[in-house]
Amino acid sequence: MGKKLTGRCVVPGKCDGEVMVSAQPIGFWGGVDPETGCINDPRHELFGQSISGRVLAFPFGKGSSTGSLIMLELARVDKAPAAIINMRTEPILATGPVVIKHLYGKEIPIVTLSDDAFKMLKTGQHVRVNATEGYVIILE
Repeated sequence: MGKKLTGRCVVPGKCDGEVMVSAQPIGFWGGVDPETGCINDPRHELFGQSISGRVLAFPFGKGSSTGSLIMLELARVDKAPAAIINMRTEPILATGPVVIKHLYGKEIPIVTLSDDAFKMLKTGQHVRVNATEGYVIILE
């Protein structure tokens, strides 16, 4: 078993996946292309990269309530992240995955970690997210 990072459940669910880490906040409205799942904000460090199927780790969300609609569209076209890890999750960010579960039956778990635990995550690591129980395990 790898390194276990204890956190807090925001949206329940479980998944394994590859981590994509950003030190910058992400705004889904205007920051993520809902058709491709790529970061389309040219000022963002992940510009041009796809979040689809990845465990997306970023400190916190930014932007308007319409970000939840982008999350819904990403889920509808199978381009959503597999899970989200934050240091702080705003209710607006959590709304998208909650509604996605009800509309599409898909889980996008969200877990928050402390600043120190979050900083242990590196792009390319394989992790097991168990937001339901509030932890992330770094598998490699």
